[in-house]
Amino acid sequence: MDGKTNNPKKIRKILEKTLDEKRFEHTLGVAYTASALAMRYESDVKKAEVAGLLHDCAKCISNEKKLTMCQKYNINVNEVEQKNPFLLHAKLGSFLAMKKYKVTDKDIINAILNHTTGRPEMSLLEKIVFVADYIEPNRIQAPNLVLIRKTAFIDLDKSVLMILGDTLNYLDSITEAIDPITRKTYEYYKKLFDSNKTI
Repeated sequence: MDGKTNNPKKIRKILEKTLDEKRFEHTLGVAYTASALAMRYESDVKKAEVAGLLHDCAKCISNEKKLTMCQKYNINVNEVEQKNPFLLHAKLGSFLAMKKYKVTDKDIINAILNHTTGRPEMSLLEKIVFVADYIEPNRIQAPNLVLIRKTAFIDLDKSVLMILGDTLNYLDSITEAIDPITRKTYEYYKKLFDSNKTI
């Protein structure tokens, strides 16, 4: 991580003022869990903490303002996101990480960008933040949570696949809008997992 990136203490102070209490607690949980996973998998702990802290930095912006900001800054909005602007927080968050928080590390930006949907061929940091968002200590209602938490510290890639599968099952069950990339990501990792390749 380069020297231009703000340090975690400064980021925490800003986020405490811009996020509601519940979202701030979740954010701290993700940063903590991402740091722990980074230690487990020998990734950069500070980068994981910063990505964890900033992953939801745009979450508490109103849906109307999300759309307005995306239009203002030429951030692409697909059809699903247009109808469900809450899905834009990852795209907008990655932009704010660069513009507001002066993050220049591409891996951190991508980890924020892809923390909700994942993507095929994620980097180690992307997978760490994706998993940390799902298993952090404040999360209590996700299906198979105990097993996924255990798996995350044994086989990170398997936990990614489990999270994607459970997420799709849940969204299908409530007929919630699904970003196409989520299903594409699941199919990618499922294919690799089934063929016994390293993922």
